[in-house]
Amino acid sequence: MADAKMVGVRIGRADLGRPFAWLWASYAASAYGTGLGFGAFAIVAIQVLHASPVEVAALSSFGLAIGALLAVPLGPWMEVREKRPVMIAADVCRFAALVTIPIAYWLGVLTFPQLLAVSIVAAAAKIVFTAASGSYLKSILPEDRIVLATSRFEAATWSATIVGPPLGGLAIGLLGPVVTILLDAVSYLLSALGIVAIRQREMPPVRRMTQSNRWSSIAEGWRYILAHRTLRRLFVNTMAVNGLIMATEPLLAVLMLGHLGFSAWQYGLVFAVPCIGGLIGSRLAPRISLRLGQQSAIRVFGTLRACWLLGLVFVQPGPAGLAIVMITELGLIICASIFNPVFAAYRLNTVDAGRRTRVLAAWSITTSLSTAALTLLWGLLAHFTGPRIAIAVAGILLLCTPIVLTRTIAQSAPRESVNANAR
Repeated sequence: MADAKMVGVRIGRADLGRPFAWLWASYAASAYGTGLGFGAFAIVAIQVLHASPVEVAALSSFGLAIGALLAVPLGPWMEVREKRPVMIAADVCRFAALVTIPIAYWLGVLTFPQLLAVSIVAAAAKIVFTAASGSYLKSILPEDRIVLATSRFEAATWSATIVGPPLGGLAIGLLGPVVTILLDAVSYLLSALGIVAIRQREMPPVRRMTQSNRWSSIAEGWRYILAHRTLRRLFVNTMAVNGLIMATEPLLAVLMLGHLGFSAWQYGLVFAVPCIGGLIGSRLAPRISLRLGQQSAIRVFGTLRACWLLGLVFVQPGPAGLAIVMITELGLIICASIFNPVFAAYRLNTVDAGRRTRVLAAWSITTSLSTAALTLLWGLLAHFTGPRIAIAVAGILLLCTPIVLTRTIAQSAPRESVNANAR
């Protein structure tokens, strides 16, 4: 017991090195920019362009889906290139796209198609950056430090979610509807500069790809995932869980703001406060992974994170309703913030180096497409049944998602990797 505590202390204080420090700082800068810009596209579309509800839904869903499709051929392209320049290019691309919105607004020429085009570019660049950064992280840290690194990324995400939206709302009220988009754009420029500051030489790509096998390699990320028994089950599970949770977010907004009469600040409060759970969970994740092992941590918290959404069905007017949402979101976020870094570390350590970027790209693309599809589908369901029933259906389906989780993370991961290669 004493040895475990000492190891836990060393994990909490571990120095992951200067390259990781710059990578984390870059990630934190963009995460806080995203937090400040939370909901900014919808606000601009509604307040400036007077977009309809259908157009606002399309801005979110179509931008995500089309951006994911555009990213499909980039997986094999990234695999044979150094990842740091790809990450810098993705950040610069997002900066250049986002900064056009405040410029067009101040010139009086902003249009809805421009908003849609920028959302598509941003979605594609995000997928590229995520895939490249995951592969790059594995190249600068040993296997036993990956959980700690991913937990620190998770903590940055949740801290940005706590601080960013309230400050972004204040900035919109004081300075106008596009100021948070400008701040978000600048955050990507800062992120790119942080990655430029990394001086450690990157491991060279595993192999070069010829023109003849370039197009056949586009689907290799999906083939690898589907051929690997454990990754396949986690793939299905994370798609379903993430998609169902994200699909209920706009429905909860309609239920609380429209049907139950909560104010905008109350709605923001019930999401900002529970994000403290993200800091708690991400802090605990390395210790839980060490104590339980990655297998048990993924299985236990992958199951627990599916048990909370149904609580949102019972939200009601007044303080009791706010308490229900806060407690439900807090439990969900704590479980998810423990599961996410442990799962991310397992995935990075399991996938072969020569296929890692393609697998991460395929994973992000599919998650984006499934989330967009489920969001549209649940919007239609809510139109015919009401938001409360639609949330209930999502909560019941979410309770079924642990079925596809493997009972144990296979000890023979290298053998599965060999089988995946053979196929």
